Amino acid sequence: QVQLVESGGGLVQPGGSLRLSCAASGQITRINTWTWYRQAPGKQRELVAVVSSSGSTNYADSMKDRFTASLDNAQNTVYLHMESLKPEDTAEYYCNVNFDGMRGTMWYRDLEQWGQGTLVTVSS
Repeated sequence: QVQLVESGGGLVQPGGSLRLSCAASGQITRINTWTWYRQAPGKQRELVAVVSSSGSTNYADSMKDRFTASLDNAQNTVYLHMESLKPEDTAEYYCNVNFDGMRGTMWYRDLEQWGQGTLVTVSS
């Protein structure tokens, strides 16, 4: 069983910053990519950032100047540092991993796992 546990969400004023964490645990051989998504109320889920196993990053154009993703391989944890937050950043933020590992009694490549989400609310 693989688990992703997200944390760090909360209420922040416009212009403030937050750091989200996503920690992976379980029967994982290798995490290939980590992806942050978000879903605002009444909107579709959108991609925020992708982090490769080497730590290279790619961001959605609208967020690349304010959001920074980083990876701690030793802790199997990815972070999303968000600054200059705006009310439109209010959303549930989700972590997703593509990994090689066990599911049941079998080993697979390119499995996916989602975290439970962490809510970020930007409001004065």
